[in-house]
Amino acid sequence: MWLRFILYGLGGWCAEILWTAIRDRVRHRVDDWRLKGTTYLWMFPVYGGALALLYEPTHDAIRAWPWPLRGFVYLIGFFVTEYLTGWVLKRLTGSCPWDYSKWSPYSIHGFIRLDYAPIWFLVGLGLEPIHDFLVRLTPFILGA
Repeated sequence: MWLRFILYGLGGWCAEILWTAIRDRVRHRVDDWRLKGTTYLWMFPVYGGALALLYEPTHDAIRAWPWPLRGFVYLIGFFVTEYLTGWVLKRLTGSCPWDYSKWSPYSIHGFIRLDYAPIWFLVGLGLEPIHDFLVRLTPFILGA
C-alpha cells in the first residue's frame, strides 16, 4: 500500500506538471514552447492518499458496474476530494494552492471546477488499468 501511495503521488505530480504545461501553452498564457508546468508539494500526499486509500477500494467495490456509472462515481469522488483538500489547505495555510475562482466561472468556492467534470470522469476510468497493473507490479518490486 505504501509503495502504491508513493507511485500515485509521483504520478500525480507528473500528470499535473504535464497538464499545466500543455494547458498554459494552448490557452496562450505563455508564448514559448518550453512547456514549463507546475505543481505543489502539497499535491504529493493528496494524490497518494486519494488514489491509494480512496480510489483503489472504490474501484474494487464497483468493478463490475457499467462504465458510465463507474465514471460518474469517480467524478463525484474526485470532486469531493478536491473540494475537501482545498478547503483544508486553505484553513491550514491561508490559501488553496489551486484557486479556480480566478480562472473559471464554473468554480465552486475556488476549490473545484464543474467544467472539469468530463476530465475527472475519464481520469477515473483511465486509472482502472493503472490500478490493476500496480497491484500486480508491487509484489515484484517489494520482492514478495
